[in-house]
Formats: sequence, C-alpha cells, structure tokens
Amino acid sequence: MAGTAPAADTAGNMFFIIGNGDFDTNLNAQGFPSNGNCGNCFVKLTTSGGLKLADYFTPQNTVAESNADEDFGSGGGILLVDVTDSTGTVRHLSVGAGKDSLIYVVDRDSMGKFNPTADQIYQEISGQLGGGVYSMPAYFNGTVYYGAVGDALKAFPVVSAKLAGTPSSQSTHTFGYPGTTPSVSANGTNNGIVWAVDNGGILYAFDATNLTTELYNSNQAANGRDHFSGNKFITPVVVNGKVYVGTPNSVAVFGLLP
Repeated sequence: MAGTAPAADTAGNMFFIIGNGDFDTNLNAQGFPSNGNCGNCFVKLTTSGGLKLADYFTPQNTVAESNADEDFGSGGGILLVDVTDSTGTVRHLSVGAGKDSLIYVVDRDSMGKFNPTADQIYQEISGQLGGGVYSMPAYFNGTVYYGAVGDALKAFPVVSAKLAGTPSSQSTHTFGYPGTTPSVSANGTNNGIVWAVDNGGILYAFDATNLTTELYNSNQAANGRDHFSGNKFITPVVVNGKVYVGTPNSVAVFGLLP
C-alpha cells in the first residue's frame, strides 16, 4: 500500500488492501476463498473474538492481475465519513485504487467478495486516473483527492453517497512515478490547502476547492532556498501551521516567514 497504514472503524474492524498473491477462485458457502488465500483483496478484518476475515472484495480478473503484477494493493485505502444516499440510507464507504488505474468504492457493510463474471461492488470508476496508484488518497470536506502516476492531482466530490465519475478540478502539474499522496490543512471546513510532494523534491500547495489554483511550490524561491532532496512515497504532514517533509536523510520544515 505504498507505505500507508491500515484503516479502522469505530467498531474495531481493520481495512487494508493486499498485493499480488494466491486467490482461491473456489469459494465456500459463505463466499470466502475455500483455502483461505485472499491475495489481491480489499480486506475487512474483525477484531471481535480474535482476528479473522469478516468480508472482502477482489476484482473478477484478480488471478490475471496478480499474474501480471497489476495488483491494486499497490495503493492504500481510506474510510470515508458516513454519507447518505438518495434514498436516505446511511452508507459506510471505503475507497482504494492500484496499478490497474481503477477507483474502487466499497460498501464496508457488504464489500462484494468475488464474482468471476462481474465485480459486485458498490461503485467502480474507470478512465479517470492517468496511471497506476502507488499512494493513498486524501479526504476533505466531501471530496476525495487522488494523485496517480504521471497524472495531475484530481478532486472527486462525493455526492449522494457516490464518488463523482469525473474530477471537479485538477492540478496543471503532473506527478511522475510514484505519483503523490496528498495531505490537507484547513481552518475547519474553510481555507483548505492540498499539499503534495513531487518525487523530484518539490512541495506543492493547491487550493482545495479548485486544484488549478497553485498557491505555492518550493521551486519558486530564488537561490534554491526551499529545495530538498527527492524521495519516493513522501506524505507531507501539517501540524501547527508548519509542513513537514521527509527527505532521504532529514526532515524539511516549511512555514510562514517572520
């Protein structure tokens, strides 16, 4: 999952995405892999009575993806806040994507398991990410932000418990391998800023409501004042008005000048 952590809900269930591996296409009566092999799966583990597989989702072409090293476990997943659909039903959703460039939205109460002919999943979005995902999305104020390989940073609003089929805005800058894991800072729901690091060693700041508006990048200052060494899988951390960026041998700290 590109170094990202598992997620957990208030009931103590854990959620994560597994990379390439064996998957038993023969299922038991409950729809779980007959021998317990769940490679290339979006997994829900229960912690009630000990750790065990409670639910999962894997694409209908899961074996072919693993054989071709196209697993969607290359990216991390996030849990969304509770959302209400058009019928008034409260949905508990999670979002993940990987090397196949598809965005998978699962219902955490019924993830879809495995179907050999068609994915039985809450929502699946294709054709909107320009490359594979080796990162984790961010969520802020009803919007999911994705930074795939060789692609712009893109914003996907959540409307009536569905992820928008096309991005509402995207950055003019594109991020090379391995894409970018964004972070968001804000004053409540106001003044949102999406922070993202390019593998080349540049920190970017975008307006969270319109990613075409670039507020800052660390290549703007003269004489290389804000330069730092690039690295893979960097997630900027924002605390108390400062942005912390891990480099190969240090931590770079960005903040307002006096």
